[in-house]
Amino acid sequence: MGKQWDKIFKQYGKVFLELQKDIPKIVKLFKRKGVKRILDLGCGTGRHTVYLAKQGFDVYGIDIAPEGIKITKNWLQKKKLKANLKIGSVYKKLPYKNNFFDAVISVQVIHHAKIKTIRKAIKEIERVLKPKGLIFITVRKRKQMRGRAKYKMIGPRTCIPIEGDEKGLIHYLFNKELLKKEFGGFKIYNIWVDFKKIHYCLLGELKNNAYDLSR
Repeated sequence: MGKQWDKIFKQYGKVFLELQKDIPKIVKLFKRKGVKRILDLGCGTGRHTVYLAKQGFDVYGIDIAPEGIKITKNWLQKKKLKANLKIGSVYKKLPYKNNFFDAVISVQVIHHAKIKTIRKAIKEIERVLKPKGLIFITVRKRKQMRGRAKYKMIGPRTCIPIEGDEKGLIHYLFNKELLKKEFGGFKIYNIWVDFKKIHYCLLGELKNNAYDLSR
């Protein structure tokens, strides 16, 4: 998957430089809640990592694509900003301590896997978050595919485009009920659809007992 994202970032990197539209208001909430240390899970080419660093947060970013991390580092350097960046999969054990972050954001990332794998990522988010830590997550929703890239279904709510820049990448398609179920360890503040009507946005807070440190 890393090589595929490298190719996407090399060919279409500029596409991923624009902020997700809700991020500025999410940042305002983070500041009101006293958030200091944030993880950008699947940081890609750094659009949110750079913005968060500019806002004064202690930012960490992880992505499976070396090209994405390279672009992010160069962008940070150009802006004279700092962030802690690592190359790694968001679906494996994250290289951070338990209860390390005040908040985690993940924009258009964790739905690129089958649901069993996505659940591993959610458990890792719970592990690295402090109790009552905040999340802002966006995931793909089911929508009409007419006029878009052709795809094939490989399981319930799971498809793979067979053409286009995301050819071969798994997409798990969420609905609100599934989001509430899979993020059951969180007190959900709100779930809404983004302005392009392609992704669900979830804002929530980790419950005190969501992650058992004895596991």
